[in-house]
Amino acid sequence: QVQLVESGGGVVQAGASLRLSCVASGRTFSSNAMGWFRLTPGKEREMVATISWNSGRIYYADSVKGRFTISRDNAKNTVYLQMNSLKPEDTAVYYCTATSAWRVLSTSSNDYDYWGQGTQVTVSS
Repeated sequence: QVQLVESGGGVVQAGASLRLSCVASGRTFSSNAMGWFRLTPGKEREMVATISWNSGRIYYADSVKGRFTISRDNAKNTVYLQMNSLKPEDTAVYYCTATSAWRVLSTSSNDYDYWGQGTQVTVSS
């Protein structure tokens, strides 16, 4: 059974940092794209960052460029999201995701097949 388990969320003040981790189990994702999306009540699910299998290609949402960094460790089957200079508008549930097969890196949630349960990030002003 494939599982993606996120951790690292929490409640912080604006300007603080958090590091999210997502550990995959049940299969290896070393040849698959992975990424982070977030969901805020009343809004559609938003791509935060995605990363190709070898970290050679990365996409960021404009709203997080320069503040967030996505990375992965294929040996640990893990993807990370370092979030700096957090803002109240970053408040959301953050979901880890991965594709089931190799494909060109995508920013669309429709192209991702596995999803974690989500971790809440709350940024107070």
